[in-house]
Amino acid sequence: MVIGLVLAAAVVGALGIVLLRKATEAEAPRAGFSLALLWLLVRHRPVWAAGIATIVASYALQVAALASGPVSLVQLMVVMELPAVLVLSALLLGGRLGAREWAAIVAMTAGVGGLLLSLAPTGGDPESVDLLTWLVGLGVTLAAIAVALLVARRTRPGIGTALYGGAAGVSAGLGAVLVKPVTAVADGGALAVLTTWQTWALLAVGTSGFFLLQNAVQAGRLVASQPGITLANPLVAAVWGVGPLGEQVRGGWWLAGAGLSAVVTVAGVVVLSRSSLLEGHREAPDRPVV
Repeated sequence: MVIGLVLAAAVVGALGIVLLRKATEAEAPRAGFSLALLWLLVRHRPVWAAGIATIVASYALQVAALASGPVSLVQLMVVMELPAVLVLSALLLGGRLGAREWAAIVAMTAGVGGLLLSLAPTGGDPESVDLLTWLVGLGVTLAAIAVALLVARRTRPGIGTALYGGAAGVSAGLGAVLVKPVTAVADGGALAVLTTWQTWALLAVGTSGFFLLQNAVQAGRLVASQPGITLANPLVAAVWGVGPLGEQVRGGWWLAGAGLSAVVTVAGVVVLSRSSLLEGHREAPDRPVV
């Protein structure tokens, strides 16, 4: 059930991204995403609103998966949204997937499958994590985002764009981690959810992460930002999952298989990030693939 929910979230999210690109492809590239641009899109691009609604539905499916599955498993599978975007872009926006792109899609699928088989994440209990561990973990994660953004502003554009992408991916992974304790108390009703501090932390991370994701792709070409956006997400989720949340993964020789699968997955992401189908008719797309 968890795998089905995550795959559905990836496909629905990919559709939302394609709708956003369709709605905003006529917009001139801008220095960054802003409230003014957001208001313009809401008023004059109904397809953009449909894309946002579709992405919200994707997030709802992802939350449902996180409610019953390990965060390290769910976020690892979410990376399959990237090949789904390519396929749907070819079908709905025009274009053609070349042999290299199909090979990369197959490689990513095999790599993610190999990681799931090798690691087989299970368990985890967000309610057993004490407040100090939460605060230290959040502090380290947020500090990593802050350092990436600070360095990105002071380095050359190519490296800066990659750092923006990495910061966006870390933010997305942290948001998924915060979903776990919120869903853990959901059986207690709305009052339990509203009185859990992680709910408000999730709201803050999600809101800031939305603008961070938009600015990551506005900072430069997707070939620089997309690998960080896609790969930092499951990496942060895995560190939190196996660390503070107490999820279990296989050890021994299985780790060798996981390492090889990770290399294949990263290679697939890098190749797909160079696809012209992601760039479209603009120098940078309007919504990153997470």
